[in-house]
Amino acid sequence: MNVSQRTKLLGLSLAVVAISLATNLTTNLIVKNNNDGGNSTFQQNQIPASYANFSRAASAVETDFTVAAELSIHAVVHVKTKTPMRVQQFGGFNDPIFEYFFGPQQQQPRQQQEAPMQEGSGSGVIISNDGYIVTNNHVIDNSKEIEVTLNDNRTFKAKLVGADPNTDIALLKIEAENLPVIIFGNSDSVKVGEWVLAVGNPFNLTSTVTAGIVSAKARNIGIINSQMKIESFIQTDAAVNPGNSGGALVNTRGELIGINTAIASQTGSYAGYAFAIPTSIVKKVVSDIKEFGVVQRAVLGVSMGEITDKLAKDKNLKTMEGAYVAEVVENSAADKAGIKKEDVIIKVNDIAVKSPSQLQEQIGRFSPGDNIEITVLRDNKELTFKAELKNRQGNTSVVSSDVNTDILGAEFAPITLKLKAQFRLEYGLEVKTITKGKFQQTGIKPGFIIVKINNQAIRSEQDIETALDAAMNTSDQFKVLNIAGIYPNGKVTYYAVNLAD
Repeated sequence: MNVSQRTKLLGLSLAVVAISLATNLTTNLIVKNNNDGGNSTFQQNQIPASYANFSRAASAVETDFTVAAELSIHAVVHVKTKTPMRVQQFGGFNDPIFEYFFGPQQQQPRQQQEAPMQEGSGSGVIISNDGYIVTNNHVIDNSKEIEVTLNDNRTFKAKLVGADPNTDIALLKIEAENLPVIIFGNSDSVKVGEWVLAVGNPFNLTSTVTAGIVSAKARNIGIINSQMKIESFIQTDAAVNPGNSGGALVNTRGELIGINTAIASQTGSYAGYAFAIPTSIVKKVVSDIKEFGVVQRAVLGVSMGEITDKLAKDKNLKTMEGAYVAEVVENSAADKAGIKKEDVIIKVNDIAVKSPSQLQEQIGRFSPGDNIEITVLRDNKELTFKAELKNRQGNTSVVSSDVNTDILGAEFAPITLKLKAQFRLEYGLEVKTITKGKFQQTGIKPGFIIVKINNQAIRSEQDIETALDAAMNTSDQFKVLNIAGIYPNGKVTYYAVNLAD
């Protein structure tokens, strides 16, 4: 199977495979963990007393899987979801633009029908004894109902705390106490060839454990459709099937080293290639979601490329490992640190970087404002720079949303009561000013009242952020904002804002 085939198949697998992961998030995220290389703070509490004994036993007998199974199986849950099916809707009833043209519409009374629901399932990992659970974003995406079944068959309604499409991680919460948890291991120390277990609920077969080895690390397989995606998967040949998504990948000591996420397959079922998100990424994501509601994404500000044999010869590089800097963003953290185009990044804080995906993984564990050391090869000589990381907006402030609406190039304001009455609108958002950005490119003018984006009502800037986030996390051909609205002169206008350009 060539690279392009694998990428295509994995993209399909992600949609088909539902592996839910419940990760034990600590109730105390304030104690700094100095072992993960970053500033994400994470500590777990109330670890079962038997864990230390089991862990020591596992270390003595590396191929005894019973210890790891016993330590993990009780903390992996079955996640069931109900998601509204997409139904084609016709007509313009209750659409303010439709009513502007044709007046209020009369409808025959009829019994209100709920949208049909489709059921899905996956796995999750309990990461704190008070009910925090990690799973994949694709397991719970767009779900209206989430139900969690524990290994002891108790069932709970789960609340979505937050999700990060960029890493395919979601955090759930159930109201329960004294739950079994899996402690976090160090995914950085995982070695190729090491034995691992995959724990989950494939095909609704609860509490299933399979064994394999780590086949590779830092795999970028192109299955996350997101502008700020981070892909640095642990590849394993432990059997993973639909329903395993969100489940646990553990080492022989029973420590969580990854969240099972996808498979490469021509049939949709296991074919020997499974991929898990390393805990180095998971810890940062769940900590930020719990504390801020959204991931505080650090940005270095470089465009990267793989080092190929041709590139090495053309640029006279003496290494085939590292992340080749193709471009440096002006005024970015990299630019201010002194990193230049054609440098090869080989270390972050003395941790080796062998590929662009590994660089993504290392930067992804930090927050805006963190100071790091970047070691590069320039003219085949090592140089080290200190960089202060920034967020996507170019500063170090805490962000309340992971969506950068600056690309639209507009400022918004609520519509006045006068405009609502004039155009019989119940909602809408006025474009007050236009600067350089997507709106200007599309031809949108100041004064335009946005009523709907992608058929969703727009009442606030948060609604615009939500619509933008949903569009940015789709494949390129669907990265479009279909905007319906009206100008103050009464002209109803529709725009299609292409975000993929």
